[in-house]
Amino acid sequence: MMKPLRNFFLDIDYYQYCKHRQYVAGDVFLSHKLKEDNRFIAVLSDGLGSGIKASVLATLTATMALKYISNYADIRETAEVIMDTLPVCSVRKISYSTFTIVDINSSGHVRVIEHGNPAYVLMRQTESVPVEKTPIQLKKWHDREVSFSEFNACIGDRILYFSDGVSQAGMGRPEYPLGWGRKNVIQQLKKWISWEDDISSRVLAMKTAIRARQIDGYEPKDDITCGVMYLRHPRSLLVVTGPPYSDTKDTELAQMVEAFEGRKVICGGTTASIIGRELDRDIDMNLDSLDPDVPPSSMMEGIDLITEGTLTLSKVADILERGQKPELMRANAATTLVSNLLDSDIIFFVVGTRINEAHQDPNLPVELDIRRNIIKKITNLLEEKYLKETHKRFI
Repeated sequence: MMKPLRNFFLDIDYYQYCKHRQYVAGDVFLSHKLKEDNRFIAVLSDGLGSGIKASVLATLTATMALKYISNYADIRETAEVIMDTLPVCSVRKISYSTFTIVDINSSGHVRVIEHGNPAYVLMRQTESVPVEKTPIQLKKWHDREVSFSEFNACIGDRILYFSDGVSQAGMGRPEYPLGWGRKNVIQQLKKWISWEDDISSRVLAMKTAIRARQIDGYEPKDDITCGVMYLRHPRSLLVVTGPPYSDTKDTELAQMVEAFEGRKVICGGTTASIIGRELDRDIDMNLDSLDPDVPPSSMMEGIDLITEGTLTLSKVADILERGQKPELMRANAATTLVSNLLDSDIIFFVVGTRINEAHQDPNLPVELDIRRNIIKKITNLLEEKYLKETHKRFI
């Protein structure tokens, strides 16, 4: 019997495809971390129809749900306010928007409110665990089904929820006349998790969405969205960039890198040379990562990735800000570093404060003038947009 959690890290991510020939998704996924309470809230909303109108309805629903639940509003009150704001379609007699709201507190207690979306899936290791659900009776909206469930999560638990673009993928095809279906989704999840028991939320959500799109003949009949919340021990990443202010700190920096338990990335040729010299290790260029826009990466024993410094970091900040998927981009040092950041939970940045005179060119972007500004931008994005925990140290 697994014990309820006391200390854990929550890996949250989602993956999405728009309906075929639509450029805006009618599904909206929002997540938020309340640092003061160590609470995590995520919302998936599916607007009626597709395109801009559906996106506006889903965004309104998801935003309202996130705000109300964040402020400890009563579950029934939250549901009723959303229902009042989004009336029933007069033609189809269904809600203008669906929602799944997941709220996880600091002790691993999970609350879920659902309306209209396919039922969420709780995966405990490779098994799907049934969860008892209680119907919520709304005073005004008697004909709308809203359910509530709660449970204590365990390390290794995954909570998966998706729009009907996933469960109904392939509908009408000989293999899936009624769509892929929740049961088939669960069977596929079991296989993926058994093959890679520590698969990240990002990869699992991506695999689910890609498979749904594949079943739909690569032309989705509806927006496809899958969100995953994975409770686990944190994965740590160390990013070192820039030489120390004083040469007397070179040995300390190298020893810090050597002793770190987790993945290690060095950004900057000078920084890599210092660490290579102090640890007596060679640096070899990775010729497989040549790219016209980003300097190539290099390799060193005991280091997971070595990149050029400020130019690559500036590109990383741009990718994170745009919310681009690195796996869909051309492979290079920047996309590889972004993948490392997204697959990690606690990220430590060690920033050297020696100024690189090569980057004092007034024609270069302002961000390159001071290395610390780029790192500040990256850490803010990782914390606010991707719910990562970051730590900075200047040396």
